[in-house]
Amino acid sequence: MAREDNRRGGRRDRDETPEFADRLVAINRVSKTVKGGKRFGFAALVIVGDQKGRVGFGKGKAKEVPEAIRKATEAAKRGMIRVQLREGRTLHHDMEGRHGAGKVVMRTAPEGTGIIAGGPMRAVFEMLGVKDVVSKSTGSQNPYNMIRATIDGLLKEQSPRSVAQRRGKKVSDILPKREDSTHASDQVAEEA
Repeated sequence: MAREDNRRGGRRDRDETPEFADRLVAINRVSKTVKGGKRFGFAALVIVGDQKGRVGFGKGKAKEVPEAIRKATEAAKRGMIRVQLREGRTLHHDMEGRHGAGKVVMRTAPEGTGIIAGGPMRAVFEMLGVKDVVSKSTGSQNPYNMIRATIDGLLKEQSPRSVAQRRGKKVSDILPKREDSTHASDQVAEEA
């Protein structure tokens, strides 16, 4: 018994690292009618992230709200994903995500745009550490489906470095030539 208590204490200390921030997205109260009346239960949806490219979501159910939140937070920490960000502030390319009836569109944005997203998607981007993004939910407004669709889209993201490595090329071969496009726009401006 003493050994199990020590292990639990050690595990608890390790989980309470301040590197992760969490955001409560939704709490749902459900009731079950029984012989003596109604029994209430709570379901919580939590997003956890380190704001440096890792994010996860979890749901927990319990008879009390704090216990449901604790369970959801633990589940979110277990299911974290890593997303590579461009310049540590935005996505590498535009993408779509789907889960069930939930559909989301996420687009990369120039610096200073901020997070243009609603509700649950905003929480995912804030916990991920994205500073500039434009997104839109075009499907279900259910927060569970929106978050799963957002995570699905984020899993599809590929950095130019990973694409170049997979193809056996250099990163400069993958990215479009920036100098040519700037010179072309300068010439158009001079002609006008």
